[in-house]
Amino acid sequence: MYWIISYIIGTFLTAWWVGKWKKTDLRTIRSGNLGARNAGAVLGKSAFLITFLGDAFKGILVIYIGIYYHFSMVTIAIGGLFVILGHLFPFWLKFKGGKGIATFIGVALFYHTLLFGIFVVLFILLLIILRSATLSMIIAFFTYACICLVNPAFQDGWPLSLAIIIILIRHRFDMIESWNKRWWKKTA
Repeated sequence: MYWIISYIIGTFLTAWWVGKWKKTDLRTIRSGNLGARNAGAVLGKSAFLITFLGDAFKGILVIYIGIYYHFSMVTIAIGGLFVILGHLFPFWLKFKGGKGIATFIGVALFYHTLLFGIFVVLFILLLIILRSATLSMIIAFFTYACICLVNPAFQDGWPLSLAIIIILIRHRFDMIESWNKRWWKKTA
């Protein structure tokens, strides 16, 4: 039941509601993505912030519910996976939602704060070095997933590694575009 509720919470797409409020169907503009990045690009910074916070909050809420009811850490991590899946594939929008970054951040922040801190520090360092948010996020995500799979202290978080793989697959075109821009800039 916890996992079903987690999925249903995930299907609440903040960008869709912000778009409705602004009389804009974000599914038809720019990337068509119902996430913070597209909401911000189309509707401005306040739409980005509201969408990001709303999507992160639902990840936090699912982890909080699992902790409140004293579920095992693996059960809670699976709840985190399901809230992300709900965000990515909402049944009521023909399984076309956002890309899961903000929801993952909410899940990761409350699931294991130390691991989340490592993720954030790595992302910031990579951003300074690479000057690409997309590439920095990919490497930080990959590192988070590897730590969950390899480090015994975090192995209960293996479902979040699966969530990361799915999120990266959803971002594959952004990754290719970012890589091509960097490659062409260096060769030009």
